[in-house]
Amino acid sequence: MDWSSSYLILHKVENQQIIIRVATLADKVYTNTITEEMESSAKARGTGIARRSSEYLDQKIEENKAVIAVTKDGLWVGFCYIETWGHGEYVANSGLIVAPDFRKSGVAKGIKKRIFDLSREKYPEAKIFGLTTGLAVMKINSELGYEPVTYSELTQDEAFWAGCKSCVNYDILMSKERKNCMCTAMLYDPKDHYEPHETSESFSTHSKLYERFMKIKQSKLLQWFTKKDFTGHSVSRKAKDKSKSILQYFFNL
Repeated sequence: MDWSSSYLILHKVENQQIIIRVATLADKVYTNTITEEMESSAKARGTGIARRSSEYLDQKIEENKAVIAVTKDGLWVGFCYIETWGHGEYVANSGLIVAPDFRKSGVAKGIKKRIFDLSREKYPEAKIFGLTTGLAVMKINSELGYEPVTYSELTQDEAFWAGCKSCVNYDILMSKERKNCMCTAMLYDPKDHYEPHETSESFSTHSKLYERFMKIKQSKLLQWFTKKDFTGHSVSRKAKDKSKSILQYFFNL
């Protein structure tokens, strides 16, 4: 199949027509700009999209595993790509980035929809997952049928976790033995999932709770991590035999 022409999503922002489609070889001219924006965006947020080179993004384009958004005049707007793990058992829609002038416009939702559909077309049996620190991305994911899950339900492929090394929070991830970090894990399982309208309704109902949990989680992890000495052992932590609270259980704190 010619993935580049499988379908387009047309989006309008301030009278500009934005085309969301599978990237073609001609789109390699944008990869330097995309990688630079990924890095600056991660620094601004204090969290990390795993750093990728322009050559890596070129490879994703060559493999028909990338979605790009551009204006009708050829201005780059957004990008996302597919990664596979565990011999195709898991798929991640990674590196979602939108140019600053087009953020909060709905473009990210269109890109996520197109890359999700492309993943389902190319890997219909794969579990699709993502890690995010943003409530907005959680909302988009829930509208596609993703559910929040624990890290244990993600791929255990070492190559995936090695990609987290460029994130500023990598030490926290490893200190928690890859059971938790600042990001929230979400998963779509094609063999066992709720319908998108159900996950979307659930998110809408509990969005305030999710937001509060994410803030508490990140605060708790930072507090816990800063109490560690250079050997990686807690400076002062009492063993507790009490049952864990719901919050502790959910976040593995």
